Amino acid sequence: MFPFPRLFLRRLWASPLLWALVALAVLLLPLWVLGPQTYITLDDNLDAELAGPYLLARTGTALNYGAHTVLPQIMNGLPRNALRPGLSVTVACFELLPPLPAYLLNMVLVRVAGLLSMYALLRCWLLPAREQRALAAGVALSWAMLPLYSMYGLSVLGQPAVLLAVHTLRGPKPVLWPWLLLALFPLWSNLVLAGVFVLVGAGGYLAWTDWQQRRLSWRAWLGLVLLAVSYGVVEFPLLFSLLRHHFVPHRTEFDLLQLAPATLLSQVRGTLMFGLMGQYHSSLFFRGLLLLTVLLAWWQARLQRRAFPARPVICLLVMLTLLAGFCGFYPSLLGALQGGLPFLRTFNLTRFHFLTPLLWLVVWVLALRTLPAARVRWALVVAQLLVVLLMHREWTLNLRQLLGRPAAAEPNYQQMVAHALFTRVQQALQVRSGQAPAGYRIACLGLPPAVAQLNGFYTLDSYQNNYPLPYKHRFRRLIAGELSKSPQLRTYFDAWGNRCYLLAAELGKNFRVPASHAPIQDFAFDAATFKQLGGRYVVSAVALAHPARSGLQRVGDFADATAYWHLYVYETL
Repeated sequence: MFPFPRLFLRRLWASPLLWALVALAVLLLPLWVLGPQTYITLDDNLDAELAGPYLLARTGTALNYGAHTVLPQIMNGLPRNALRPGLSVTVACFELLPPLPAYLLNMVLVRVAGLLSMYALLRCWLLPAREQRALAAGVALSWAMLPLYSMYGLSVLGQPAVLLAVHTLRGPKPVLWPWLLLALFPLWSNLVLAGVFVLVGAGGYLAWTDWQQRRLSWRAWLGLVLLAVSYGVVEFPLLFSLLRHHFVPHRTEFDLLQLAPATLLSQVRGTLMFGLMGQYHSSLFFRGLLLLTVLLAWWQARLQRRAFPARPVICLLVMLTLLAGFCGFYPSLLGALQGGLPFLRTFNLTRFHFLTPLLWLVVWVLALRTLPAARVRWALVVAQLLVVLLMHREWTLNLRQLLGRPAAAEPNYQQMVAHALFTRVQQALQVRSGQAPAGYRIACLGLPPAVAQLNGFYTLDSYQNNYPLPYKHRFRRLIAGELSKSPQLRTYFDAWGNRCYLLAAELGKNFRVPASHAPIQDFAFDAATFKQLGGRYVVSAVALAHPARSGLQRVGDFADATAYWHLYVYETL
């Protein structure tokens, strides 16, 4: 009598998009079922990206952009405007949930939105035929599972939606949804990492198409203006600190030429790496299968005298080659231009690589749709999905956890954050000092300070992309003795310094010291300066053989079977 619900359910059940979403849910299941034993990316992620939004939510300062607002838990009072904006879907997740569930919720939402974003682009533009729906769903699934940093939101996975919005605004009909999408996109993406380059890329696309068609797509250009203005509103903390000179950032002393010497061999190697593998922040996966698809489609087209989209494919491949060459040879370009353009010290133009995953996928789809055999197309789609899954460290390492074969050097969230262990340390220090963590400051040796921050400690050290330059100079005095022993660490800190850590020459760049590590024999530590900064305790993942030489005394020794760390706590003499 009422056929509509039955018809709707039948159509929904037959929808390739539904099955792609179900497949995505199944693929993401390993990251959820393990609970606190879930592995999440450690480098540049757990040690850098989780503590900031967690503390913004915990302190109620996410939307407090006052010039004097600081986070006392970080670096003796890190200016709030040095951290990510509060108008962010990612920060909202941390307002709602504890760190790990917030991270996982954000990750799932990012990948679902990425799948829908790519599917919409394909169905509305590149694969519009009804019989291409399943192929579009398969490509969108492989796109949604790209191995990238989900804490950057839709900076990469949402780009298809931006491209579709700009393309739609070029059309003759006025449509509302592209304006809404462009206005909201900055709420879930990063201006510095990707937003600037998305604006440049979209502007380049519009300029090229307008020149070809000899007309001005004024609605699309206004859409880009709206996107830029929206970024300005969302990223107000960063722009405010820059325009008002709120503080001098440590980035003004960046010297990337020291970190990446401009030798011909290293730059050729970098070009090949960017071209064939990409970059790990924006998605590291082997592009060889995509190139194979192009060659196979071209060969098949020649054999069967079918049309092949040679012009757009060649143009995109040339663009990708030029971008790889630009990123690979950036040290030489930096050496030539840095003197006349000082901002190049603080702003990394190689982040154009955030555009390359989408460009590669467009090339791939153009080649896929020209292949005559459906079985070949599906074999390539499945193979590409396997490529991205096998290079997706969160997925592979969680699968190993489920199979009972975890990677020893890659601790899961419970082992890394070790809440029970740090709670014991906190209780012991409260008994000793009579103070809560807010009453004293610590620094960490051999473990990321973010771990201590997630456990409620106030740290003098941290991993930050932006913090005051004078603080870097003061902190350097703590570790000057260790830096003098190691030219590598000295360059690492002086020419970069995002990891404002207690460094030790005997550890090198090992910032994750396991419990079985041998003691440090000589730790050249300036305890007097440490006390001047307000420091009282050093929480170390490695024992000091002679702490008195460093102006320290051991006051605690803590271990836990569920933790990656064996912690040694030292107090200043």
